[in-house]
Amino acid sequence: MIAQTLRQQLVTTLSALMLLALTACSTVSSSWVDAEPQHHEVATGQSAGHKAATIALRQVGIPYRYGGKTPSGFDCSGLVQYSYSKAGKSVPRTTGKLWSTLQPVSPGEMKPGDVLFFRIKGKMSHVGLYLGDSEFVHAPSSGRTVSVASLESPFYGGSLIRAGRPR
Repeated sequence: MIAQTLRQQLVTTLSALMLLALTACSTVSSSWVDAEPQHHEVATGQSAGHKAATIALRQVGIPYRYGGKTPSGFDCSGLVQYSYSKAGKSVPRTTGKLWSTLQPVSPGEMKPGDVLFFRIKGKMSHVGLYLGDSEFVHAPSSGRTVSVASLESPFYGGSLIRAGRPR
């Protein structure tokens, strides 16, 4: 589904970037690393959720940063807000506001871009974007990077509370 196509796009993009890095100068300006992407190749006609999932997947490898909401670093809700913003849809910034604003979606009705809510350490405190095929992209925690995880893992599968979709 979308996860496989997006994974192929990610591998192609990363391969091209590695080749470019090998042929370019050995130093990279920090302003380039911190620069916000100016263009996203998203197909017209896709839902905002599908576009947001594609954009979030392109952030894989960016470091987690508490309060982060740009490609210089993301926290979980910052990644969701950034991805939807770039997809042309406004969503709240915090997990609590996302919870109270988004329309609940049953597990069998989840689509790419739906926001997944997780209970971590006894409280709803984490979100990610559903990709399809039981996978989601998220900014997990301090010391880690934006990554793809599976709802089939015992940790995330057992922590999922619900999904939500912007109206």
